[in-house]
Amino acid sequence: MKEIRVRFAPSPTGALHIGGVRTALYNYLLARQHNGTMILRIEDTDQGRFVPGAEEYILQSLAWAGITIDEGVGVGGPHAPYRQSERKHLYQQYAQKLVADGNAYYAFDTEVEIAAMRKASPNAQYDTATRLQMKNSLTLSATEVEQKLAAGEKYVIRLQVPANQEVTLNDLIRGEVTFNSSQLDDKVLMKSDGMPTYHLANVVDDYLMKISHVIRGEEWLPSAPLHVLLYRFLGWENDMPQFAHLPLLLKPDGNGKLSKRAADQMGFPIFPLTWKDPATGEVAKGFKETGYLPEALINFLAFLGWNPGTEQEIFSMDELIKAFSMERINKAGAKFDIQKAQWYNQQYIKAASNEALADRLLNESGFMATLENAVKIVSIMKERVTFPQEIWEQGKFFFTAPTTFDQTVVSKKWNDEVEKTLAAFKEALTKEGTLNAISAKQILESVTASLNIGTGKIMQPLRVALTGNASGPDLMITMEILGKDEVIRRLGYALGAIQVNKS
Repeated sequence: MKEIRVRFAPSPTGALHIGGVRTALYNYLLARQHNGTMILRIEDTDQGRFVPGAEEYILQSLAWAGITIDEGVGVGGPHAPYRQSERKHLYQQYAQKLVADGNAYYAFDTEVEIAAMRKASPNAQYDTATRLQMKNSLTLSATEVEQKLAAGEKYVIRLQVPANQEVTLNDLIRGEVTFNSSQLDDKVLMKSDGMPTYHLANVVDDYLMKISHVIRGEEWLPSAPLHVLLYRFLGWENDMPQFAHLPLLLKPDGNGKLSKRAADQMGFPIFPLTWKDPATGEVAKGFKETGYLPEALINFLAFLGWNPGTEQEIFSMDELIKAFSMERINKAGAKFDIQKAQWYNQQYIKAASNEALADRLLNESGFMATLENAVKIVSIMKERVTFPQEIWEQGKFFFTAPTTFDQTVVSKKWNDEVEKTLAAFKEALTKEGTLNAISAKQILESVTASLNIGTGKIMQPLRVALTGNASGPDLMITMEILGKDEVIRRLGYALGAIQVNKS
């Protein structure tokens, strides 16, 4: 079997879109499943759109997501360099071969002349129908072409698409796809600055790097026949990789492609990590900073366009590698259901170790607590949250005594009987040693029984007195974490403060 060699080849033109992370993931899963090679290539031939910091952002995003690179930018390898701008010297020879073989040509048209051609016919493109009306080596004499080249006149090299031919490729997701060459324009292969376009550079690099599978987004499907022609014209048709064009990521309602604007409007991230646009200064919060665990996001992304054919939904990366198959990728676009992403995050938080979450709480919240107490806080809070930071946002009362109290509970349930019972409970606590959840319950039940009041009537006022809130995690465990002295102190403050509020 041919070695599986895949590549993720983003352009450093901005932050890595979450759809790009999914593309990288599918490439990674296929490579790992077959003990193949995952390559990272940076396609930076469009120097006009280069954004400083974008390449570093791509590397950081993949590392955070757990997608490791075997060969490429940041790692090195036998086919270095892996930035296309550093491979510029390689492409010219292949462009010249195409010209020499009659499969490409020099075009000397100015932007004004091309604009005039398009203005003459709104649907016109530079193709088999118009190229003989333009200023290129197909319409000029060999002498004129040589003179222009010798004079240093600007030119591009265009692919000479054959007229009215069927171009077919077998897509691993879509099956046999056929295009008529009359639908294709004569794409520029080499720009006037000597840089290749995407079409030439990616074909040459995929061949030289022995890429076995090109897994990329559906938006590249219209370019695929051009790439098939290039493989054919360069004599590499037998080494052409297998193509797989992934379904689009759609808005949550399924109407249209997922975009940054749509994500912003609906209030969820579109980038893996927070990105600050160096040109505008605009900051876009990432999935990481929003509180998504990388394992949860990867699990969610894997199911956007693929399914294992079973009822199982929670997959570790190793399980995804074993279960993944190209045959089970869908053709239809996948709705980006952000609520499902949140559900995945909830499941992974519940499954996370209390120690790991406690360490994160202590490092990120700024609150002071013993590791033992932090573990206890996490253990009773993590079932209630979607994001890790909600543990300390919703659990602030563990660290800071309340000074305000839920007024709905106060107005409806705070009365003389409640005050008497809470005062008795406070007094009973002073006679006890170390407080834990079991002893707290026993003491409370003993006090309520002695005063002939149902414990249920006291629970919510007691919670409000200790936390300020009407609801929250297990109250007995909450008291154990707070400790006897703090519970007594808070009860004393609440009995005074709420009584004042009533007057």
